[in-house]
Amino acid sequence: MSERDRLARSLTRLGIRRGGVLMVHSSLQGSGLRDGDILHALREALGPHGTLVVPAFTPENSDTSTAHQALVHGMTDRDIAAFRASMPPFLPETTPCPSMGVLAECVRTTPGAVRSGHPQTSFAALGARARELMADHHPHCHLGEQSPLARMYEADAQVLLFRVEFDVCSAFHLAEYRMVPPPPSRLYRCVVQDKGHWITYEDLTLNDADFAEVGATLPRGLLSVDTVAEKPVTVVAMRSAVDHARRALTEIRR
Repeated sequence: MSERDRLARSLTRLGIRRGGVLMVHSSLQGSGLRDGDILHALREALGPHGTLVVPAFTPENSDTSTAHQALVHGMTDRDIAAFRASMPPFLPETTPCPSMGVLAECVRTTPGAVRSGHPQTSFAALGARARELMADHHPHCHLGEQSPLARMYEADAQVLLFRVEFDVCSAFHLAEYRMVPPPPSRLYRCVVQDKGHWITYEDLTLNDADFAEVGATLPRGLLSVDTVAEKPVTVVAMRSAVDHARRALTEIRR
């Protein structure tokens, strides 16, 4: 049996549903695994009617992000202005997502992949419901009700954390939008369409600093856990995770 077939069987044993929707966060670093083999295994586990989704975020595109600020750290004001002017705009069809890892980039560049249109927090998807789930990602809504996360929640998606922990579980951001009262908002800036064409918009102040703590409070009965290359692999239903996170974040941030 090939490595990719063994992986597919392992993922099926974890409870990944054939024909379902699965959002994957992953790290293959140090695993010896190839992104193409993981992609094959995931699609085998989901079957021909399933849909695979990955975050294809591009934080480097925003001068309000820590990723961008790290790139310009130490530059003079003139150098920063030149850097901003030369930044390529976000284009869903071609802009890479290097900070999301090799599997996300593999999914994004696979023929047939569909990507949502947000210039900072897009998703990429393959499969039966890809176009439906990626459609109409509002450019002023990172990860809330007008994003693919809300549609995945309604689709009863599952979340797979492949050798990563809950601190990177972007589904918890949907819970932030559903907190009462909601967190404060802030301004974001990014470049779209053409070089030098910057837009500014207001959206929720996203904060993942306590996501690991939220994940640690999830009831163990909601999780299916295994180990791959000495790191945990976890599957959880998105609805259960988001509903729990909304309550937990409200308590933690009180």
